[in-house]
Amino acid sequence: MAVDMDAAGTAIAVAPATTWTLSDVLRDTAARHPGRIAIDADDARLTYETLLASAAGLAQRLAGAGIGPGDRVGIRVPGGTAELYLAILGVLEAGAAYVPVDADDSAHRAETVWREAGVCAVLEEGLQLTVRAPASGRDAPAGPDDDAWIIFTSGSSGPPKGVAVTHRNAVAFVEAEARLWTVLPEDRVLAGLSVGFDASCEELWLAWANGAALVPAPRCVVRSGADLGPWLAERGVTVVSTVPTLAAMWDDDVLAGVRLLITGGEALGEELAWRLARGREVWNTYGPTEATIVSTAVRIQPGEPVTIGLPLAGWQVAVVDAAGAPVPFGEPGELAIGGVGLARYLDPELDAERFVPNPALGWERAYRTGDIVRETPSGLAFVGRRDDQVKLGGRRLELGEVDAHLASAPGVRAAAAAVRRSEAGNEVLVGYVSGELDPAAVRRHLAPRMPGGIVPLLVVLDELPVRTSGKVDRAALPWPPPAAAAGSFEGGALEGTATWLAECWTRQLGPLPLGCASDFFELGGSSLAAARLVSEVRTRFPGVAVADVSEHRRLGAMAARLDALGERRGERVAERTAPPRRWAAAQVAG
Repeated sequence: MAVDMDAAGTAIAVAPATTWTLSDVLRDTAARHPGRIAIDADDARLTYETLLASAAGLAQRLAGAGIGPGDRVGIRVPGGTAELYLAILGVLEAGAAYVPVDADDSAHRAETVWREAGVCAVLEEGLQLTVRAPASGRDAPAGPDDDAWIIFTSGSSGPPKGVAVTHRNAVAFVEAEARLWTVLPEDRVLAGLSVGFDASCEELWLAWANGAALVPAPRCVVRSGADLGPWLAERGVTVVSTVPTLAAMWDDDVLAGVRLLITGGEALGEELAWRLARGREVWNTYGPTEATIVSTAVRIQPGEPVTIGLPLAGWQVAVVDAAGAPVPFGEPGELAIGGVGLARYLDPELDAERFVPNPALGWERAYRTGDIVRETPSGLAFVGRRDDQVKLGGRRLELGEVDAHLASAPGVRAAAAAVRRSEAGNEVLVGYVSGELDPAAVRRHLAPRMPGGIVPLLVVLDELPVRTSGKVDRAALPWPPPAAAAGSFEGGALEGTATWLAECWTRQLGPLPLGCASDFFELGGSSLAAARLVSEVRTRFPGVAVADVSEHRRLGAMAARLDALGERRGERVAERTAPPRRWAAAQVAG
């Protein structure tokens, strides 16, 4: 099956080759909307005219250091700040490609990314510039075939994989999305995703291609999950692109002003999709980093099946068998992607292996995603993965990379990672290990190496189950883990609030033995799991905040904190209402 219709319901036609770069897109917007707000952040409020001038000033500074077209510049600036987005635009204006890492990622992760990318300089907090290597010295201006950004995904063999996206890819993406939905100059677009996550690029250009305001959310607000909802209402945000896990935490009342909601990065459940689609325009999207953020999309209609939709204009998709030939309608097969969105790996050997011609489809270049899908009357339905790749919190992760980091830890003889699900529906990354090891030392080894700071729950086994091939049988790895294998949880018996809190923990983390000394994050707790935990705990202790989970990581300490806050004792707690908005939703057309 090869799909010949796009998500807008029209026949696919490859977008015309453009001579524009993303800098040209920004200049065009600034010429049409010079006085409109381009960035409305806590640290600065910039019009398009001011933003363009500031980016040009930073570009001149980079040029003074010899940095220009053909070069790569690392960026590690705190999220939620205007400074971060100015750094991105300054690098693009200079003609170079930016290589972002999240400011919260470890120094080890940042150095790995920048070494693999071959950056010649790095911009950090305060726009401090550090030149690390000679620049290319190229005189020709940047063009559509130059790289715009390089995003790193998890690598199945250990090291992360660098994906380079050209300006031609990126501008085609901006044009294709403009065919799907309308973003108005009056709109306010959330910037809440990590810049180390390729979907963050969608947020930026939803605003900057249309003269809308980009509204960066502070990282502490994003991490809180549930608190981001009221923040959206307070800041008058009307357009949101996010992962379903976050959207599920927001009540309908705080989403009242959001007219366009785009989800991606994770599977979108029908119940959530239908709830979100009541009262606003909601789209579900799908796409690997290797094909420029989004490849397929579909508008959600309450009561109708939820799929990943059909391709964007200029993108091509096909459902193929192992030989690359199209499968019959309705049969499962691997999703292959072609068209103007195809990026490339920095590693030439890997690029030649994964981006290959497909004579059966007539494509000169195709990317085999490893995702198994089938065609339905409503679009492409996601079935599963061909390999061991997973997504946690919207971040793509190869279990092979986790395996490699586990195996390299001191005392580990054998290792395998798997994703399990808690009672509350949280996906828990579990690292199964065997050998003469100290779990605390293994966790210290993993913390700076894992992307996104995701450290797995450690389960120590005498031996790992294997198949007849000798490979680890992931399906046979025990869950829930044996009490002895899950670690020793000492620190006193549980009583009172701690007993109740332990029940909340197990719903988020899985059926684990718990003690007063148990550490929420050492047991696999993520920032999203912490946000969900707080939502549950607030039913009894309304004063608790997500920061309390981080500051009181151990169960006994958190129970004491809850007792200090005081629980609700039957009195009616005033219903939380969103603060008055500075921008009325009625002012937004659409």
